[in-house]
Amino acid sequence: MYAIEGKRIFVAGHRGMVGSALLRRLASEDCEVLTAGRGTVDLRDQAQTRDWMLREKPDAIIIAAAKVGGILANDTWPADFLYDNLMIEANLIKASFEAGVGKVVFLGSSCIYPKMAPQPMREDALLTGPLEPTNEWYAIAKIAGIKLCQAFRRQHGCDYISAMPTNLYGPEDNFDLQSSHVLPALMRKAHEARKSSEPLVVWGTGTVRREFLHVDDCADAIVFLLRHYSAEEHVNVGCGADVSIAEVATLVAEIVGHKAGLVFDATKPDGTPRKLMDTAKLTALGWQPRIPLQDGLASTYSWFRENVAGG
Repeated sequence: MYAIEGKRIFVAGHRGMVGSALLRRLASEDCEVLTAGRGTVDLRDQAQTRDWMLREKPDAIIIAAAKVGGILANDTWPADFLYDNLMIEANLIKASFEAGVGKVVFLGSSCIYPKMAPQPMREDALLTGPLEPTNEWYAIAKIAGIKLCQAFRRQHGCDYISAMPTNLYGPEDNFDLQSSHVLPALMRKAHEARKSSEPLVVWGTGTVRREFLHVDDCADAIVFLLRHYSAEEHVNVGCGADVSIAEVATLVAEIVGHKAGLVFDATKPDGTPRKLMDTAKLTALGWQPRIPLQDGLASTYSWFRENVAGG
């Protein structure tokens, strides 16, 4: 049990979707939350990161800062995805050690697992086969972050842990069609086409299956792990159920009010055939998600309309 009461907790990446959810979650706790925008410290810069950490000396850090994007973004900017994520995590983990930070939670992604990993994907599937080529740059960086946390535990006895969230959605998601993940991209396309007679175009065959977790559930799980988990192996964070892309696209269309049907563009890549987390480890620790997919999508669409689409 790691007591967060009275602690100073640095949320790195507080302006992102996960970071914002962590701020909402930690607001109800008796702790001080530290943040630092890009104008204050460039986390890709080792000296800036070290100097900020030595000056602020947080008690704990949650590393939610990352360069993220979907298949198109990964394929278009592979050097940026690999370099930026390697630098961010390496600088923060090393600076945490130098500043005497008591606990670090590093956040990865389900894309760390092999493309053809047995489903549902257990934590021990890591490094047992080739990665999905469309996002291997991001995956390799995240695997390096896991291993760096493990290395500091082994060599220095640091209480550094890693959590691997599944596909997330919710407020503050990226709805830019050039760099977004599948769910926000579907939501934006459905919203923009809802009053036309044009069908909603969905990338791929629609048959691949994905697991979706609301970001507020993810933030709750991360705070739970911060308190209750301390071991070398990373922990999957998901809901334990998946849906096909066709199913989630249909659900999005219903919520948005798009009535012209779907069409699947099979010339576009599907990515990994199935991505479902085995969440037995997290469940055994005592955590469960609370937000059903339909409810989460409806609230996310309301947020999108108010904050992105302008009503």
